[in-house]
Amino acid sequence: MIYIVEFPHQARPSAWFAFDKEDFARKVQARRSGGQTLFATATPRQLLEAAGFTPDSPGARDAQAGLFDLAEAHGWDTPLYRADYLLGDGVYQAEPVSEFEAHVAAIAEDLQTCRVYMSDEAATNALYRDPLYDGREGIYAHVALRDQLIALEVISDDL
Repeated sequence: MIYIVEFPHQARPSAWFAFDKEDFARKVQARRSGGQTLFATATPRQLLEAAGFTPDSPGARDAQAGLFDLAEAHGWDTPLYRADYLLGDGVYQAEPVSEFEAHVAAIAEDLQTCRVYMSDEAATNALYRDPLYDGREGIYAHVALRDQLIALEVISDDL
């Protein structure tokens, strides 16, 4: 299980879960249906072809100068990664980007902060050890995460 605790700027924290990374990605995609790219990978050649050109097409360099710059820097067949919430709108880079990290960045975009726990044990440990859940400000986040853990029968309701 993956547990997510969201801390909005103006509302109480909430928690939700995903069964695995694929389920997490689906849930994030459902919440982020705007025009930004959550995660994509393509070569400069593929991007140019998607725009209706080949490297030898007349006018291609003028129409797609940015793609030619990428191809000159990295090669026409080097995979490039795009993750707008992680790298910035429309930014492609040759250094690999984790699809999971790209989705975490997307979910955290509009939040004050966000915590993602990759296992029952990590979430349970955080519940009692993360200072973010201490004190008056953290009690709602503590309760939200605790309720998720109880609902999924990770911990018992011992109150």
